Amino acid sequence: MARRRVEDPDFVPRITSRAQLDEAVERLPEAPGVYIMRDRKGAYLYVGKATRIRSRVRQYFSGHDTRRFVPALAERVGDIETLVTESEAQALLLESNLIKRHRPRFNVQLRDDKQFLVLRLDPRAAWPRLELVRRIKRDGAHYFGPYPSARAARATLRVVNRHFRLRTCSDFVLRSRRRPCLQYHIERCPAPCVLPVDEAAYAQSVQDVALFLSGRGRTLIETLERRMHAAAEALAFERAAALRDQLASLQAVLARQEVVSDRGESFDAVGIHREGGAVEFVVLEVRQGRVAGHAAHSERGMAFPTPDVLAGFLSAHYEARPVEVAEILLPVPIPDDDARALEAFLRERAGRPVHLVVPARGRKRRIVRLAERNAAANFATRRNRRDDAATALERLAARLGLARPPQRIECYDVSHLQGAHPRASMVVFEDGVPDRASYRTFRIRPSNAGPTQNDDFASLYEVLARRVARAGDDRGAERWPLPDLIVVDGGKGQLGRAIAALSDLGVPIGPEGVEVVALAKERQTAPRAGSDGRGGADVRPGRVRRAAALAGEDAGEYEVRPERVYVPGRKDPILLRPGTSERHLMERIRDEAHRFAIGAHRRARRKGALRSRLSEIPGVGPKIEASLLSRFGSPQRIAAAAVDDLRTVPGVGPKLARRILEALGRPVP
Repeated sequence: MARRRVEDPDFVPRITSRAQLDEAVERLPEAPGVYIMRDRKGAYLYVGKATRIRSRVRQYFSGHDTRRFVPALAERVGDIETLVTESEAQALLLESNLIKRHRPRFNVQLRDDKQFLVLRLDPRAAWPRLELVRRIKRDGAHYFGPYPSARAARATLRVVNRHFRLRTCSDFVLRSRRRPCLQYHIERCPAPCVLPVDEAAYAQSVQDVALFLSGRGRTLIETLERRMHAAAEALAFERAAALRDQLASLQAVLARQEVVSDRGESFDAVGIHREGGAVEFVVLEVRQGRVAGHAAHSERGMAFPTPDVLAGFLSAHYEARPVEVAEILLPVPIPDDDARALEAFLRERAGRPVHLVVPARGRKRRIVRLAERNAAANFATRRNRRDDAATALERLAARLGLARPPQRIECYDVSHLQGAHPRASMVVFEDGVPDRASYRTFRIRPSNAGPTQNDDFASLYEVLARRVARAGDDRGAERWPLPDLIVVDGGKGQLGRAIAALSDLGVPIGPEGVEVVALAKERQTAPRAGSDGRGGADVRPGRVRRAAALAGEDAGEYEVRPERVYVPGRKDPILLRPGTSERHLMERIRDEAHRFAIGAHRRARRKGALRSRLSEIPGVGPKIEASLLSRFGSPQRIAAAAVDDLRTVPGVGPKLARRILEALGRPVP
């Protein structure tokens, strides 16, 4: 077959230099799947599979790959696309399908344009066997594959021979052999060449092989279980034990040979991944149960809710290509008006009904998740994080009326349980990305009201005072530079307290100093009358919440409301609409601060619980408790210590040491 070189007139290369190539490789996913290298005119250069895509592609350009075509790849590659799969076995078949479809230049050169290997099983033959062939004929036999490498095909053949015990010798050897071969002695063949063999049992093994290779693993397992139970009921315990061992082995090695579906279905599965206004779409084209191809599309600056963005993408995508399927799987529902109009448009294009389906569970939901994983992998591969962050900061500055895009942002949150163990967090974003090395937590000091204070305003004032003190600390401690923007979690009250704290400490507020805003937590909203979140009466609230979660949005009960940001000198809050890059950035900062504060509070609560248990132990007074903590550092280390170690503390004898360990959950014999 002649090689096809199809160039894409709309293709824009992302790789035109070695530096861009290195950056693109580092953004590839470290997951099983297929990688596609295209030249700078859009034509396919090379398709390969890998257990870890990034590591495999990195090898091509590290100088260690000595194959002759590799230097040509580095000089010609204009883009590297990926398709993530659930396993290496799936990547194997997907690679084969893509190679056959696109005939990449260097794949053909490597394989000398030969046919791919397939496994042939003829159930009509005398004592059928599994054999490797390169051509599929219309001879009534079953063919499985194709396999893009001889090693992969022979590995599958070895698995079959090990667990199903079909003969491996040729027909000539079968007719001429006089005594059993080695395969019989290692229990991998019943030796039908010279020994009497139960034909029905052998035929059953042939059927099992067909089930295994066609990807019907669940059916095979259920069949073997039924046979095992039937043998046990018939008191054929030796036969039942053999089936039990075969079942255990197959459950350990069974891998699906179909890429996504063993039902021979054809449909498109759409995946979406978005971070603020940056959106990535992937359409997996499933034909006869296998991924035959894919299409990817990126958008930036999308400020509309995810369902509206998805509806617009579907219209544009299917307007530019033929509609080959009767079903399109979507990750989230789109508005009813858009869905009706789009289905009518697709019906006109296809000449038959086309349905938009949002699977909630099962096999099709798993396929949609696979499409979403590919969209996320593509997003990570294609995105320029610095450009995205710069855009988000510019939009945030414009939306909040800041004098300039904030390079350093700090966000504060306080966490406690009814005032107990209060902890505060400070998270830092530099140029729009987390600077985790600068994260800090603060232990809130007890107020005059007692150890269980519940005054978030006072806590926030204390934390900001201690933080600002570190900005001008002259005692040799680490100095923290003041941020461009401080975000506090809360509303007008928290904003006022933050401004008061900074003013009392002499920190200028506004364009000449530190900007301060408060981000209010989103409130749950009541169900809208007559609405189900997408305009149809048949969509349950849970589905809408799942859809909102997939879109990275908070749907409340039914709808997504804008985030509210309070700024100094303005009565009403500024609303950040769902889907915008500035909202995504602010939510990410707030969520990081919340997560970090909760983590610190939970650690303190666990430690406090242990300390209270320590003080309640008979014989452990304040002096011994202080000595124990001074000696071991924490209640956890006390609980892990040995009896003899505890006895080194003044006042702790052997009986008290055992009592302490038992009270802390470590019984001592």
